[in-house]
Amino acid sequence: MIIGIGSDITDARRVAEVLERHGERFLDRVFTPIERAKSDRRARRVESYAKRFAAKEACAKALGTGLAQGVFWKDMGVVNLPSGRPTMALTGGAKARLDAITPEGFEARIDLTITDDGPLAQAFVIISAVPKKDGG
Repeated sequence: MIIGIGSDITDARRVAEVLERHGERFLDRVFTPIERAKSDRRARRVESYAKRFAAKEACAKALGTGLAQGVFWKDMGVVNLPSGRPTMALTGGAKARLDAITPEGFEARIDLTITDDGPLAQAFVIISAVPKKDGG
């Protein structure tokens, strides 16, 4: 069952302006070390950051809080599963909110799709509750 949906579009030119103006302070405040390492290796670095920014916004919307109620930027990080499929790793307030909206007997699954077509980056997040597998 779907328990949250969020989407966002981010203009990479806006991200480039913020990077120019605030540099490391912006990166440290918003992105996890994993996201920074991945984006800094990309030829299209700004677009990579824009996609991750959009994913965080979409995730915060799917959680139903936005960036409030204890949910902070770095509580949500874009990671890739071994298959390469992107998803979100949640910590802190975002993880607490995810746990609160996940029904008992279920576990949360976060599906993420991100794309860019310069200068726009777009992300969709769907949070589903799937039945827990019994350990046997």
